[in-house]
Amino acid sequence: MTDMIPFIDLKAQRTRLNGKIEVAVMKVIDEGRYILGPEVTELEEKLAEFAGIGRALSCANGTDAILIPLMAWGIGPGDAVFVPSFTFAASAEVIVLTGASPVFVDVDPVTYNMSPESLSAAIDMVKADGELTPRAIIAVDLFGQPVDYPAMANIAQAHDLKLVSDCAQGFGNTIDGKSPLHWADALTISFYPAKPLGAYGDAGAVIVKDDDLYATMKSVRVHGEGSERYEYARIGINSRLDTMQAAILLTKLSVFADEIKMRQAVADKYSAKMGNLVKTPKVLDGYQSTWAQYTIEVSDRDEFRADMAEQGVPTAIYYPIPLHMHEPYAGYPVAPGGLPVTEAVAHTVVSLPMHPDMPDGDVEQVCGAVAAYSEKALAE
Repeated sequence: MTDMIPFIDLKAQRTRLNGKIEVAVMKVIDEGRYILGPEVTELEEKLAEFAGIGRALSCANGTDAILIPLMAWGIGPGDAVFVPSFTFAASAEVIVLTGASPVFVDVDPVTYNMSPESLSAAIDMVKADGELTPRAIIAVDLFGQPVDYPAMANIAQAHDLKLVSDCAQGFGNTIDGKSPLHWADALTISFYPAKPLGAYGDAGAVIVKDDDLYATMKSVRVHGEGSERYEYARIGINSRLDTMQAAILLTKLSVFADEIKMRQAVADKYSAKMGNLVKTPKVLDGYQSTWAQYTIEVSDRDEFRADMAEQGVPTAIYYPIPLHMHEPYAGYPVAPGGLPVTEAVAHTVVSLPMHPDMPDGDVEQVCGAVAAYSEKALAE
């Protein structure tokens, strides 16, 4: 077996940053302001500046980033929130935690993002049924590509729904140069270490355009505090960002725009070299992906992964079982006609190594392994 290349190489990024992270961390340690220190405020300002719109509120993780605006809007029992099933648990988990009901929606077979047609049908179904009140849409930018936000915004406005851009994998992506927040009411970010902009632990943020929403979310973030310390205006959570993670993220944010270009260069090499060997990702015209994952489709995934491993190429599956098929979520509604695309692609997608510091030799190794597998499959 050939030695494995890295799936994600955070050490290479740290080397490229040339000691800047260590300096930032030591500054926090020396200052001793470990929770909501000055670096947190600076990070929030620079996140909004990077997005080009809104105000950012940091929090403890990407899950809380989605939960906080839902709580601020008062979403709860009897409400319906529409969400794809082909995503990580956090996207639907937060809905249940508020007491509301997730309604699972199918995805587009090309982008793997929420299908506007399935969403519209699901909203009509819930309204006709009358048991739940439609309140919000959580659109997930899977693998880094933006959802069709112009279409999502039209649907949200037509039905008076809040629109959340779950940008956990996609912060930095754009449509015609604009952040998804131009269309959404809230944009949520995860800084989990493996994300395109990753901390060295858990961290998250929400960016919004509405000042009143921002103020309510700020209260929710710290136990529902009011205008004075130890005065509580609402039920909240404990979701403060620690200063050390903010310092790390500030360092990484300073090179993030370049890293998106580096990721795009890796994706371009992959697509050019793989050609029609497998179904490669398609990014829509005018859309910029952050390439959190480079995800292809194959017919025999288990065989493909075993073959890649023999050739020193690690792979990953996001996500093998759609959420609506897990026991805790099985009783919640799904869009009319079911989720056929979701259930199909869950058996065929597989992600290949992707990170901004990926050397050409590793790209060649991955593409060569895919080509060798394809030749073997054709011969059988």
